[in-house]
Amino acid sequence: MVLALDIGNTNITIGVYDGKKLLFVSRMATDCSRMEDQYAIELRDILDIYGISMRDVDGAVISSVVPPLTVFIVRAIRRLTGVEPICVGPKTKTGIKNKIEHPELTGADIIVGCVAASRMFDGPCIILDMGTATTFEVMDRDKNMLGGAIIPGVGISLDALTRRTAQLPRISLEPPKSVIGNNTVEGMRSGILLGTACMIDGMIERMEAELGEKCEVIATGGLSREIVPLCKRSIRFCDTLLLEGLRIIYDENKQE
Repeated sequence: MVLALDIGNTNITIGVYDGKKLLFVSRMATDCSRMEDQYAIELRDILDIYGISMRDVDGAVISSVVPPLTVFIVRAIRRLTGVEPICVGPKTKTGIKNKIEHPELTGADIIVGCVAASRMFDGPCIILDMGTATTFEVMDRDKNMLGGAIIPGVGISLDALTRRTAQLPRISLEPPKSVIGNNTVEGMRSGILLGTACMIDGMIERMEAELGEKCEVIATGGLSREIVPLCKRSIRFCDTLLLEGLRIIYDENKQE
């Protein structure tokens, strides 16, 4: 079995694969104040809940956008399983080409998302990841990563809105009843959710115009499950996109 971890700024997504079959998905909070033993205990307990023995884990792969935490997670996995995790980086074999300026600075989450999308689509595609930040990444039909856009995530935007205003409340992000909100809460939901959907539609349209051809679009992460249905553009939702990319990368690099 292969243990896959995507370390994000807010959450650590965990999955275990038996071949190509994903057995479960779980999450831990990202907390750089915790040490390797603390993460080892929590990781062991999560696998135990799903009936996975550490003895059955014979491989591990990690993508991380939180470098200070990566070393603790690597040590925790090494202690629990005895395996050396593959950490996605500039020298990792991926099967795609990174045409971004300074490719060594490309986020590992962007890379693994592109790897998964490259297996799902033959033509050009746009990968939308709605996490702490909302990112767009464009790949052409030759599987070249061309670049994209980085935007404050929905949670960050809502937090800034409520912190920097005196009378706007914290709200739950439920779909608005209409575009024209007839009270403060509905107006905020319209602005945050429908406004984000409009932004996504507009960014995709402009990216396709610049690329010169229509793209397949796939979304993952955070609130994409709630926001994608509000978009006019056809977008495929895949909650496990990054875990799938990690599995593919592990299979291509395990021999090395």
